[in-house]
Amino acid sequence: MKGRLRPYLFNKVDTNQHVWWDLKLGHSGGGAISLPNQSTLNCITSPEAAGLVGVNYGMVGNNLPPPSEVIALLKSRQITRVRLYDPDHDALQALQGSGIEVILGTLNQDLQSLGTDLSFARTWVQDNVIPYSEAVTFRYVSAGNEVIPSDLAAHLLPAMRNLKAALEEANHGEIPVSTAVSTAVLGKSYPPSQGEFTEEVSPIMEPIIEFLAATNSPLLVNVYPYFAYIDDQQDISLAYVTFNCSQVVVRDGQLGYKNLFDAITDAVYSALEKVGGNSVVIVVSESGWPSDENGDIATIGNAEIYNNKLIGHVNGGSGTPKRPGKNIETYVFALFNENLKPPGTEQHFGLYYPNMTEVYHVEFTH
Repeated sequence: MKGRLRPYLFNKVDTNQHVWWDLKLGHSGGGAISLPNQSTLNCITSPEAAGLVGVNYGMVGNNLPPPSEVIALLKSRQITRVRLYDPDHDALQALQGSGIEVILGTLNQDLQSLGTDLSFARTWVQDNVIPYSEAVTFRYVSAGNEVIPSDLAAHLLPAMRNLKAALEEANHGEIPVSTAVSTAVLGKSYPPSQGEFTEEVSPIMEPIIEFLAATNSPLLVNVYPYFAYIDDQQDISLAYVTFNCSQVVVRDGQLGYKNLFDAITDAVYSALEKVGGNSVVIVVSESGWPSDENGDIATIGNAEIYNNKLIGHVNGGSGTPKRPGKNIETYVFALFNENLKPPGTEQHFGLYYPNMTEVYHVEFTH
């Protein structure tokens, strides 16, 4: 899928000590993002670092520039990692010889065929990986995007297994196969050490995590502090959501959290640990902030602050409190404003307008 599924709902269900945020796909089951009351905190901006971060290249628009110009733009900005939601051959052609590493996604609607027909997976690899493999570095293959929970989820692990088998047969078994999930997979997230998968998705997630651990592959997770914030600004500090706190906001045993991004990420790590996924690393496959269509929250200024602080944080070497001391591989959502997405903020997550002028400046490198 060339874009991010958005339908999230946040429901406050308990205000006794902390606020629970029920985060779920609008048409199916849910998970939880939870925070204590942060409205009275006085937070101070901390210095940012910079380094390598990727970007999501969505194509849900009828006015976007051709891929050859887009890849040239990425090279000019020294962006060395990109995520494609499906194997667009024009984009793959343009990526050849660019030095840009690629997360290559499959269409959600292909998951059933990929999972039930090994020959379909072989053909997918032969068509979309092999022709480009000598000149493009495929960082991961992602089977679908945010299909847990949904009716497609049952096809996910078989699709991942068949893709891995097809890659191995084609002498590209070194390419990890994963999938991208939203935080709708979480049933509990506060405090982060108590993070766990929902009862609904646990039977799906556990064997997927086993597969990832066995193949030394990461779990791709779409992490959006923005969606937690928009539900109740009185109870959540904008500073905590936008990496502008210098003091600990959430205390979880010996661990202290200064931003919601880390708290969400560590809640997923806790969930992984509870199902034997201690060795599985999280790659943040999406994170971003819209620049319009939601009053004084979705503004160019807030989006610029969030994404620049995000890049500085994930490349600053601090990691998260649970997994400290290393950079966090992260992909900013998204490269362009995409005019065929649902009306509202969905059309305004881009760093660039379709004419390739900046919506605001993001410093990927120094």
